[in-house]
Amino acid sequence: MPSTLRPVRSFVRRQGRMTPAQERAFTTLMDCYAVPAQPETVDLPELFGRVAPTLLEIGFGTGEALVEFARTHPDWNALGIEVHQPGVGRLLNAVDKEGLAHVRVHAEDAVPFLSNRLRPSQLDRIHVFFPDPWPKKRHHKRRLIQPDFIALLSRHLKPGGVLHLATDWEEYAYQMAEVLGNRPELNSASQEAFIPRPPERPLTRFEQRGQRLGHGVWDLCCTRASDENAADVPRSAEG
Repeated sequence: MPSTLRPVRSFVRRQGRMTPAQERAFTTLMDCYAVPAQPETVDLPELFGRVAPTLLEIGFGTGEALVEFARTHPDWNALGIEVHQPGVGRLLNAVDKEGLAHVRVHAEDAVPFLSNRLRPSQLDRIHVFFPDPWPKKRHHKRRLIQPDFIALLSRHLKPGGVLHLATDWEEYAYQMAEVLGNRPELNSASQEAFIPRPPERPLTRFEQRGQRLGHGVWDLCCTRASDENAADVPRSAEG
C-alpha cells in the first residue's frame, strides 16, 4: 500500500560551507559508508555485512553522538541520517579515522527512506536528538516529532526496541511527551515524562555550551511493546 504519511519538511536544506577535508570525504568515503542510492528495499544484514542489533540516529548533526555510540558499541550496527552535508562530511572523516566499519550514512530525508526503503521491525534503537524546535507557533507544523512520524518510527522498532528523544526547548519537550503518550504501543521508561540523560546519549559540545548558558535539556525514552500487547499502528502510517 503506498504511504499516505504527510511529508514533514522538518528542515531547510542548507549546504553550508564545507571544509576541504569534508569535501574529500564526500568524494572518497561516501561509497564506503553510504546507503546505496538505488530505490530497492534496504537489507540491513547485507548493508552492514553482518547480523547485529541496529541503531538508527535521525538528524545526527556533526555526528558526535553517533560516533560515540559506534565507538562504545562495536557489536552494534549504527545507521545515521542527516541532510546537512558538512555534518555528513565530518562524520565520514571521524568514522574512517577511527575504523568504525559498522557505521553507515544516508544523506537524505528520513521520512521517504523509512516509508519506502526499510522493512518494519528491524531496528533495536532509534535516536532523535535536538531536532529543530521551529520555535515560532506558525512553524510548529514543521516540527519532526508529530503523531504520524512517531507512528512511523514505532513501526520500524522491534518489540522491545527503544526510542530516545532529546530537546533543549522546553515547550517542544512537552509536545514530544504528549505525542509519545498517545502511542499505546510505546511504554515510557519512567513514570515521569522525562528521564536523566542516559549513557547512550553523550554530552556533546553543543549541550555543554547550553549548560553554561543555563539551558535545560529534556530526554524522553520509550520501549516498543511486544506485538501481542500493542495496538495496531494506524493504516495511514503503515505505508
